[in-house]
Amino acid sequence: MPKISVDKIEPGMKLTKPVTRGNMVMLKEGTELTEHMIIKIRNMDLEKVSIDGPSQNSIPKEEMLVQLDMRFKNVENEPYMDLLKKLVREHIEVSYEQ
Repeated sequence: MPKISVDKIEPGMKLTKPVTRGNMVMLKEGTELTEHMIIKIRNMDLEKVSIDGPSQNSIPKEEMLVQLDMRFKNVENEPYMDLLKKLVREHIEVSYEQ
């Protein structure tokens, strides 16, 4: 559930938290955004909104790969663990391409 800049929201995205102004809920959680709603959000001077989707990576890719190597250090010679490590590495690589 990432928070993204209102400049990057697109029609079809769904809110995971309500958009509020003061104590008033302008758009409720679960609302699928339309172009009209996006214009209104941008006019509200908000910086970010919470949308449904994978969270953005907060740890640099290189650090993730170092941590992966450390976690599998003691089981490097086990075939299934090596396969598992390769799969996790591929997942990390793909998740940072987006």
